[in-house]
Amino acid sequence: MRLQLDGRHALVCGASQGIGRASAIELAQLGASVTVLARRAEALEALVAELPRTHAAQRHDCLAVDVADAAALREHAEALVAAAPVHILVNNSGGPPPGSVLDATPDDFLAAWRQHLLANHTLAQVVVPDMRAAGWGRIVNVISTSVREPIPGIGVSNTTRGAVASWAKTLAGELAPFGITVNNVLPGATRTPRIEQIVAARAQKTGKPPAEVQQAMEAEVPMRRFADPAEIAAAVAFLASPAASYITGVSLPVDGGRLRSL
Repeated sequence: MRLQLDGRHALVCGASQGIGRASAIELAQLGASVTVLARRAEALEALVAELPRTHAAQRHDCLAVDVADAAALREHAEALVAAAPVHILVNNSGGPPPGSVLDATPDDFLAAWRQHLLANHTLAQVVVPDMRAAGWGRIVNVISTSVREPIPGIGVSNTTRGAVASWAKTLAGELAPFGITVNNVLPGATRTPRIEQIVAARAQKTGKPPAEVQQAMEAEVPMRRFADPAEIAAAVAFLASPAASYITGVSLPVDGGRLRSL
């Protein structure tokens, strides 16, 4: 199986922690040069120093920018691809705050769309021309199992993630003739700050201790545990690899069996 990514340049968003950080490490282990993107420059610089280097030509860098600022994101991304075309784009960002969908304000939805759908679209517009010229590219979107089964208590996230999945499916059809694949990874509950936020919100709402809430959530997963970020990153890296050349337009659950739908 061909997994090596020597000579490829990956841009990984939301890389300061969690699934984004784990994905950057996994792609670097496969030989890709990796640019990590998030808001916190110090965390990114520390990660760049830790990223594996498997060959002399490998170069890692960081890009500190708020993806919700479309103009700044485009400016920084255009400067990046002018210096080094991006072959692999991993779209990943922290989820919107928990809450019921009925209580959400229009501004809540707009903020979530800017951070997820519009940021993904902006980056795709910047990186795709070089992918098309090369006849090779990978776009992997880290979304959520909520695109198959909405998760109670995160109404804005459920809505936004579904929009991203539809955008990606449409984009996959448009880019397939150029050797560019577009796929989604759907993580189940994963040990990240995001799951801690969800546990805390449910504990506050129900009056139950956070440990009890977490235990109940883990019981809903056939594997009886939350995922490690590295387990999600392995799926991201596979879809970014040469081995996944004929896979496009799919939404791959990595959820320990939680989803009951086919």
